[in-house]
Amino acid sequence: MSPFPGRGWWAGLPPAAGAAVMATGILSVGLHLTGHEALSLVALVVAAALWLVLAADFTTRLLADRRRFRAEADTPAALTAVAATTVLGTRLCLLGWQTTAAALLALAAALWPGLLLHVLRHWRRRMPGAGFLVCVATQGLAVLAATLAAAGAPVWLDQAALALFLLGLVLYVAALLRFDLREVAAGSGDHWVAGGALSISALAGSKLTASPVWTGAAHTALRTVTLILLALSLAWYVVLLGAELRHPRHRYDIRRWSTVFPLGMTATACLSVAEPAGIAWLRPLGEVLLWIAVGACVLTCAAMITSRRRLEHVSD
Repeated sequence: MSPFPGRGWWAGLPPAAGAAVMATGILSVGLHLTGHEALSLVALVVAAALWLVLAADFTTRLLADRRRFRAEADTPAALTAVAATTVLGTRLCLLGWQTTAAALLALAAALWPGLLLHVLRHWRRRMPGAGFLVCVATQGLAVLAATLAAAGAPVWLDQAALALFLLGLVLYVAALLRFDLREVAAGSGDHWVAGGALSISALAGSKLTASPVWTGAAHTALRTVTLILLALSLAWYVVLLGAELRHPRHRYDIRRWSTVFPLGMTATACLSVAEPAGIAWLRPLGEVLLWIAVGACVLTCAAMITSRRRLEHVSD
């Protein structure tokens, strides 16, 4: 019995499924940075395949089911469409596919303002961890823009990346003020984005710090802010891991992919910050955290398949 029984399975996926692309995509980036190219390419293929499936479903809902599309566009999880596209684009840029990466940046940038405004208009006082996707999507654009700039794209992309980086920090603070802290103990997986949003912010900061465009006081400020963001993301990592051990959540939930993504993003941020910040011990730390993220990805995938088979068995 296949865990992926055709269109009937993927057509009903919620926007939160985009976190699976984000998770496998960032693991591909991390594995590339640590020299595990074969595993990185496997993760990239998985991320690209999932992105194509979800993009087809996104387009189908946009064209044929406007009511459902509008309802889902109001939720923070809708921004996984932007974040997943930027993560995939970043890995393709590192692979040397700059044209494709630039096209994905253009697509993500076109989707971002409309989805962001929809989400912000429907914010409430006590938000789950998915609320931090307003920051993640914005910082994803910053990361991809800075990565393309480093690969030889126009300098204005670095300037755009800096503007997005600063806006992402503002959005993080706004999301934090609305975050329901009870989610740390009771969340179904997306509560980890509270830390993952800081990790992708640190990754964006590392890209800007490494850019030759920013020198002197600007470079020093970027390095300092990046290190603070990374330290805060590691603090969140410890807090969230402790909460998982104290309040274990054994049942599979699709929002568990929103746990794998921050795990992989924190690892990748450590790996990326190490060189421009001149802190060598961040690299081995990043390598350890990366394998933890890979293990979490494998376990989440196994739980997903087991859960799917169980549901099919019940329906039969």
